[in-house]
Amino acid sequence: MPKLLTLILAIVTILPALAQQSAVSEISIVPKPQHLILQQGNFILNANTKLYINSEQQFLKSTAEQLAQTIKMATGQQPQLLYKIPRKRTANYIYLSLINSPDTLGPEGYRLSVQPTRILLSANHPAGIGMGLQTIKQLLPPTFKFTSVAVPALEIIDKPNYSWRGLHLDVVRHFFPVSDIKKYIDYMAMHKLNTFHWHLTDDQGWRIEIKKYPKLTEVGGWRDGTIVGHALERPQQFDGKKYGGFYTQDEIREAVQYAKDRHITIVPEIEIPGHALAALAAYPELSCTGGPFKTEQAWGIFEDVFCAGNEQTYSFLENVLTEVAALFPGQVIHIGGDEVPKTRWKACPKCQAKIAAEKLKNENELHGYFIERIAKFLKTKDKRIIGWDEILDGGIPSNALVMSWRGTAGGIKAAEQQHGVVMTPTSHLYFDYYQGDQQLEPLAFGGYTPLSKIYSFNPTPDKLTPSEKRFIIGAQANLWTEYIPTFKQVEYMLFPRIAAASEVFWTNPANKNWQDFKERMQEQYKRYDALGINYSTSAYQVKQQVTIDTTQHHATLTFTSDAAGTQLYYSLDGSAPTIASQLYTRPFIVNKSATIKAASFKDGKLMDEPTTTTLTIHNAFARPAKLLNKPSRYFPAQGSATIVNGLNGSLNQSDGQWLGFSGNDFEAVIDLGQTTTISRISSSHLQNMLANIFLPTQVAFLVSEDGKKYKTVKTIANTTDPLKGGIFTQTFTAEFAPVKARFIKVVGRNIKVCPPNHRSAGKTAWLFVDEVAVE
Repeated sequence: MPKLLTLILAIVTILPALAQQSAVSEISIVPKPQHLILQQGNFILNANTKLYINSEQQFLKSTAEQLAQTIKMATGQQPQLLYKIPRKRTANYIYLSLINSPDTLGPEGYRLSVQPTRILLSANHPAGIGMGLQTIKQLLPPTFKFTSVAVPALEIIDKPNYSWRGLHLDVVRHFFPVSDIKKYIDYMAMHKLNTFHWHLTDDQGWRIEIKKYPKLTEVGGWRDGTIVGHALERPQQFDGKKYGGFYTQDEIREAVQYAKDRHITIVPEIEIPGHALAALAAYPELSCTGGPFKTEQAWGIFEDVFCAGNEQTYSFLENVLTEVAALFPGQVIHIGGDEVPKTRWKACPKCQAKIAAEKLKNENELHGYFIERIAKFLKTKDKRIIGWDEILDGGIPSNALVMSWRGTAGGIKAAEQQHGVVMTPTSHLYFDYYQGDQQLEPLAFGGYTPLSKIYSFNPTPDKLTPSEKRFIIGAQANLWTEYIPTFKQVEYMLFPRIAAASEVFWTNPANKNWQDFKERMQEQYKRYDALGINYSTSAYQVKQQVTIDTTQHHATLTFTSDAAGTQLYYSLDGSAPTIASQLYTRPFIVNKSATIKAASFKDGKLMDEPTTTTLTIHNAFARPAKLLNKPSRYFPAQGSATIVNGLNGSLNQSDGQWLGFSGNDFEAVIDLGQTTTISRISSSHLQNMLANIFLPTQVAFLVSEDGKKYKTVKTIANTTDPLKGGIFTQTFTAEFAPVKARFIKVVGRNIKVCPPNHRSAGKTAWLFVDEVAVE
């Protein structure tokens, strides 16, 4: 009996906790609050609900009006807005209030108490009320069909993990009017982001009115055409259509106020000293050569930059930044600082004279001088600079912030030097990259940042000491628009990845859970539908992972997707899967060539296009392989197994099927397991000349029966021009009279350095390989 009683008591104790956890899981708030406790009952929001603000806190009016609009959508009735404290016996109201309690929540934290008779939202600062407002909105259903809405009773104590939660938009490559910018700001507010990085100037356009220099927008605001297709395609083609636009200063003020009302700070970016062709087209005297120039029509990095030795350049930029500083009340101005070729400076007498006069060592230090001089000027305007991580190369001012985009190494270095850091690595936070299977997605820059990869990111590197970690002030997602001509496409690239980023930026890592996030996203997709957002369904694509077993010599296929609540169906014969196809329940073995197609279904509906994997079985398939030279840590794929897994890579070198060798040859040995008669060996390689990836100069194929003495059966020289543009693969195939062999050696010679007449001539070259097939 004592044991039975103990068991009963344990069950009685556990059941309420389980019920609460189940209920909490139904609260689909993104980003996830730090602390949430579900209570009994509901608050009924209806046409009689009143909205109160303390009479002394009318500066909360904008936030209250936004909430009132949401209530009107839910109930059909605009709530009465009362500027007073509700009486004790008052019921059916929402009360927004700033409190003077100990400031443990910081400037954006809040407390939300939903009770059966009232909703109390309190914070120490107005921004906290704004963040709480977004939580209230997510407690309401995505669509409204009734005049009253039940809001679950709960207690939330919440605050952000990082103070800088940013989202960037490039309006240079493609321009978007203020109406679209306001939508973008609304999308940020929905996800509790607080910093809008507005990329306003670049080679392809100048998008902000400067009164003192009207030609910046009259000339630099327009280009004669735009490149068609991908920038890496050759020959390049252009549409010949004049393109451009800019924001007047009144429009800038309008956007700034709109963002302020939503507790978002706008950080403008004025690119210096590079990415300046639009400005130089208007004022060529600010260059090293004197021009003439045109606003650029293509994408890339260009040699003509602001002349760092010309005092007129600094006067010009100071005048420009004076107007910019007056338009943007935030403390930070982004000055770019990235991708600055030094070619013109090296040949410029004025720049060389400046290096000598300032006792600088080289052009890198001239870059640092340029940045520091601008930073000192902006300090007189009560502004501080932030720049891309290249600004570290020449030394930077002590109060400068660093935006780490080339991985996290720049951010780590900056934090070690006690600079504030915003992490925004291409590997995880570039939203212009593909988010799904490249074959199924619209044209994008390249790369691969699906929902799961974004969610996995931790902005604070473990290798930093506790004192250094405090310099990581936040993180930011970037959306460059070379291949995004419309705002509908902006939405497609932004959603749902913005949700994953918001949780990375807001929620304590200890509170994050990938599966839980996927479940909560099911409700978010309904909200996106209700708002008419053109979000991507790529999260529903089936990811097919092939793992080979070199002892059993077969492949195991595992299917996953970045969406919850689906069933995965597949075929092995290349036919399109339906709900009548094979249902995926667990990883399965494949030991013969197959074309695998897989797709996800929800309630019987196909959620996205099927993904395809072509598996080719050959004599070297799933056999032990050894790489004699180590691949780069940036492109390790699956190590030696990559070349014998029966899979070919795509045109995207980041798809996980390519081994990349930086400056080194590719050399591998494959053990066929037993002596076999063979007559054909092939090795597949990638060329992407503008990414410094070249075909091997030659590929040698060797065979051996004992693994010691090798005989060359064929050496194939590359006849393709290393400067051939575009992205393509090429298979080097050796066909020969049948020979007996157990061991196969393949040696692909790296070109070592980029050839003459290449834009990176003399720099280290890459060699990529995906598969070695033996027949």
